[in-house]
Amino acid sequence: MENEKKVMLSGIQPSGDLHLGNYLGAIRNWGKRAEEFDCYYFMADLHTITVRQNPADLRRRTLEQLAQYIACGLDPEKNTLFIQSHVPQHAQLGWVLNCYTMFGELSRMTQFKDKSAKNADNINGGLFTYPALMAADILLYQPDYVPVGEDQKQHVELTRNVAQRFNHIYGDVFKIPEPYIPKAGARVMSLSDPANKMSKSAPEGCVFLMEKPEDIQRKFKRAVTDCDTERCVRYDRENKPGVANLMQIYSAVTGKSYEEIEREFDGQGYGVFKPAVGDAVVECLRPIREEASRILADKAYLESVYRAGAEKASYVANKTLRKVYKKVGFVAR
Repeated sequence: MENEKKVMLSGIQPSGDLHLGNYLGAIRNWGKRAEEFDCYYFMADLHTITVRQNPADLRRRTLEQLAQYIACGLDPEKNTLFIQSHVPQHAQLGWVLNCYTMFGELSRMTQFKDKSAKNADNINGGLFTYPALMAADILLYQPDYVPVGEDQKQHVELTRNVAQRFNHIYGDVFKIPEPYIPKAGARVMSLSDPANKMSKSAPEGCVFLMEKPEDIQRKFKRAVTDCDTERCVRYDRENKPGVANLMQIYSAVTGKSYEEIEREFDGQGYGVFKPAVGDAVVECLRPIREEASRILADKAYLESVYRAGAEKASYVANKTLRKVYKKVGFVAR
């Protein structure tokens, strides 16, 4: 049908808490996609265990991530939200695609090299073959687009290669997905090291969505600015990266231009500017934190969301899996 929406899919590992960089850089724009696309968002808990996890923490983070997505504007009535391990077809297709993904392709994946270096005592098979599971995550839903950042382009390229290889052998089974480069959101840098992106691995420079207002304010008051004697609020990414980062954050949460911000804080210095940015971020995140807390307290509602999401996802995924199983020669149940 001509008026059918294109399908888009994205999975995120619940390996850490969501932060301001995730929100301003991507998540706050996701809710708008539902008008244009049929969107599937899942908590990629199967991928998370390639690195050892505390089981209680993984369960908590998975549900918190789901609650935060809803609080950030991902309406479960308009988006399919589910937990990866609740849809067994991911693991089932993952095994089949393992057998159509070449050893050389897997050994070239940069994330395997990076994670192996960081987890030298736990270089397991899953860490090596997870790109085949990632290909299954994508291809199950026959999506038109997969949103990717720079670090994920390699995975989408591998997925396309595996799908084309499978189609070449068995006919037209998988839709070949296109990478979708989202409109750039704010690229938020660390408050303690503005040369690097805000990251959960450096918590002192990272503002988490569920963080207490007083802790957020403390981080902004300590934020790195510069050694400039004039101490003026002026946008200069090269010479004043810390101030430029704070201005970008302030602009993103208030909608003010850099010129307006410079005028607002003209002659006031960093002692006034930094707490003002902190206050603006606290007010931006307050409704998200309060709504996510309310959702987490309503266990029946949260369960209804992930159950309904898994049911819809399983229905779609199973159509693809049945076709694949028939093509490779498995006997139907």
